[in-house]
Amino acid sequence: MAPKKPQEKTPEELFLQPLARLAGEDPEIEALVFWGDADGWPALPSEALESEEITFWAEGLIPEGFHLEWRVIAGPDGTSPDHIRLYAWETGAAPPEGDAAVLARARWPA
Repeated sequence: MAPKKPQEKTPEELFLQPLARLAGEDPEIEALVFWGDADGWPALPSEALESEEITFWAEGLIPEGFHLEWRVIAGPDGTSPDHIRLYAWETGAAPPEGDAAVLARARWPA
């Protein structure tokens, strides 16, 4: 029997793949969730997600038409991940740049 051809990843899966990989490598990593709207962005997150909840939470919003951005924030050493910030919004501007060092980021839709 011929080997099975690997399944192509959807754009949504490719967007979330780095988060899934990070959560698998670091089961203690958490994500802080920020919700934006036409009035702007709150200074504090609305909730925190454990590693196994991160991609599940984000993939549930994509088909609903939300804009999403994730940022992997550096720890004190500047090179290893400390936590993830997830930004979600329907209307209004994209999230502002912060002063934390960002190791990786992506936005949906791009």
